[in-house]
Amino acid sequence: MTTTPALILDRIFEHEKNHAQQIFLTQPLGHGQVTDYTWAQTMDQARRMAAHLQTMGLPRAARIAILSKNCAHFFMAELAIWMAGYTTVAIFPTEQAETVKFVLEHSEASLLFVGKLDEWHKQEPGVPAHLPRIAFPLAPANSYDKWDDIIARTQPLTGDAAREPTDLAMIIYTSGSTGQPKGAMHSFERISAAATGIIKQMDDSLGGHQKHRMLSYLPLAHVFERAFVEAAGLMHGQMQFFFAESLDTFVQDLQRARPTIFISVPRLWLKFQQGVFAKMPAKKLNLLLSIPVLGGVVRKKVLAGLGLDHVQLAGSGSAPLPADLIRWYRKLGLNLVEGYAMTEDFAYSHSQTKDKNDPGTVGPPYPGVQVRISPEGEILIKSPGQMIGYYKRPDLDAQSFTSDGFFKTGDLGSRKADGQLIITGRLKEQFKTSKGKYVAPAPIENRLNAHPMIELSMVSGSGFDKAYALVVLAEDLRPKLTRTDIREQVESELLALLAQVNQQIADYEQLKMLVIAKEAWSIENGCLTPTMKIKRSRIEYGVQHQVDEWYSNSQSIIWA
Repeated sequence: MTTTPALILDRIFEHEKNHAQQIFLTQPLGHGQVTDYTWAQTMDQARRMAAHLQTMGLPRAARIAILSKNCAHFFMAELAIWMAGYTTVAIFPTEQAETVKFVLEHSEASLLFVGKLDEWHKQEPGVPAHLPRIAFPLAPANSYDKWDDIIARTQPLTGDAAREPTDLAMIIYTSGSTGQPKGAMHSFERISAAATGIIKQMDDSLGGHQKHRMLSYLPLAHVFERAFVEAAGLMHGQMQFFFAESLDTFVQDLQRARPTIFISVPRLWLKFQQGVFAKMPAKKLNLLLSIPVLGGVVRKKVLAGLGLDHVQLAGSGSAPLPADLIRWYRKLGLNLVEGYAMTEDFAYSHSQTKDKNDPGTVGPPYPGVQVRISPEGEILIKSPGQMIGYYKRPDLDAQSFTSDGFFKTGDLGSRKADGQLIITGRLKEQFKTSKGKYVAPAPIENRLNAHPMIELSMVSGSGFDKAYALVVLAEDLRPKLTRTDIREQVESELLALLAQVNQQIADYEQLKMLVIAKEAWSIENGCLTPTMKIKRSRIEYGVQHQVDEWYSNSQSIIWA
């Protein structure tokens, strides 16, 4: 007999009673100052805001949007929205006005919470003039109704608000690496099932249910952070969440949090490693790590420098992690595991475990997840966290599911005998060379990205006789490129890397050249998604007028 997992709101009300005085959220205010919120204080504010929302005359099951960087009031606002009977729509805090407008209009949002933002003046024109707004305490200067004022004048909602399992908890809009964002609808029962499964595997890995600390800094509008941090934390009840003040204070924020569980994305794992190599060359570090006793001291010092010395479990997701990079972190003593999931399954699909964690795989499926590989090599998933469908897009639903309910991920992969999944690329990212052979760029990019001189890469070359790779050099290297000796060293090392990678891949996948990008790719210049995945079409469009010239060049290393 199977038991239905408790819904997330039921667990939240339990924590409100059982852990009332336990610190739940720690919010930095600047200048080294923080405010702590206990479970009781968090829920008191959320209940007062929920009561206010219910007086606004909003439509039944209204969508309420949040545009904010991660902060304590994001959690409180979502709790208020749920208790008041509504559905959350979170928008990435880095989105441009055009996308903000699209999401607000497409979701038919009835209200917008405006939070901590860096470029609100550029985003505000995308907000419909008639849309009511409420400002979080850390919001940019504004004339909107203030959170603290509402809380001060409103009595809290009483009792334990009940939501139906099939009620919509949230609509998560995809981060748009492939065009117009799509809104994945997630119900309370499915986010609860996914969060329960995440916690169970985490507890199994760490030897039982215990208190933990986490730093919430990846965008809460993205499913990875929303599921593994917020939803799992709300179900767990014994976690304290810290927030990052800014990019400049990230190291201090990490040191303050001393997280016991830490999740990140491949680009940041690479940047952390490159930061270590900037202080100590890779060859010297490897030598020190190989010396008995001293190696242990060095490992602890490196992890402490990163702020990860208390981490018991580290996770990576959102994009493929080079196998060599995961081995490097494990050599340092970091328990780093890689997972694989999507917005559409509420980040509940695959993850490496204590027993099954081969680098180059994303581990076996989570309990309850069904997986199969289509004849075309596409990964098909049926997850307990599966979305209800795309908001107002039944046409996409029909295209996205098999007749028996498996979601078509668009990813290519294979499975090992023990169930571990290997991702080999994206179905739509494959391109055909003039020789008629298909090339999957992701595995080649992984090999390139493992090199300490490279921050990011993109393999392309549709219609040409051979593929090529455009590479962004490591952040610490870029300011030194005015020096002739450094440029010569870069060319020499990249030439060796090109030869090495070409030896490791099939002849039809081999690269003709490495092209060094003129400028770094960023969220701000539109080349990266909010979770730092590359936007291929945007990057390819930006260099399209140069590609023919590159192919006519006889050099193997080219400066764009």
